[in-house]
Amino acid sequence: MTGQTILIADDHPLFRSALKQAIGGMATPYAVVEAGDFESAQQAARDNPEAELLLLDLAMPGVSGLSGLITLRSEFSSLPIVVISGSDDDDTIRRSLALGASGFISKSVGIDELRNGIRKVLAGEVYTPENYGGGEESDPDIADMLQRLQTLTPQQSRVLRMLCEGLLNKQIAYELGVSEATVKAHVSAILLKLNVDSRTQAVIQLGKVNMAMVA
Repeated sequence: MTGQTILIADDHPLFRSALKQAIGGMATPYAVVEAGDFESAQQAARDNPEAELLLLDLAMPGVSGLSGLITLRSEFSSLPIVVISGSDDDDTIRRSLALGASGFISKSVGIDELRNGIRKVLAGEVYTPENYGGGEESDPDIADMLQRLQTLTPQQSRVLRMLCEGLLNKQIAYELGVSEATVKAHVSAILLKLNVDSRTQAVIQLGKVNMAMVA
C-alpha cells in the first residue's frame, strides 16, 4: 500500500474508531491501517513506507511511555508521528516533541479537534493542545538524557526498550535474531551513549523521562 495512508497504533478499539471517523471526515481520502499493539505498529510502518502519518498511543501492549516513540522515531526517521495520549501534561508533551514527535493530541478532545490536529500535522505544522504551556525542560538531567536518547541507533533503541521490559540478553538475542555477543555489544554502546554504568541505571533513567505516564 502506498500514498495516502495513515497508520493508527492504539490498543483501544473504540478510540481507533474515533480516529478513523476523524480521518474519514477529511477532504482528502486516506486509507487507514490499524495496529493494536507495538509490534503490529512496527510492522505496519514497515509494510507502508509511504504512509503520510502515524498516530501513536504512548501505552499499549509491548511498550510503555516514550520508549515506543524513541524506537519508531529511530527506525522510521521520515515518518511523521503524532502522539495520542491521555497523559497531556506539559512535561509529557514537551518530551514527546523533544524526541521527534510532529505533534501531540490529547485523548480528551472532541472529534473536530482530533481532525484539526491531524490536518495541521499533515500540512507540515507541529500541533499541540491549546493549553500547552511550552517552555524548556526544567530538569537539566532529563534534558541531557533526551538528547542522548536521540543518538541511539534503531537496533540500540529496540534493545533499550527490551531492557525496560526486563528481558535478559538471551531473550533479547532470540527476539532480534542475533547472538548474545551482539546484544552485549549493543548494551555496552547504550550505556556509553547514555553515560550510565549499568543496564539498571539505563532503565531507571528512561523511567525518569517517562515519569508516571499512563495511557
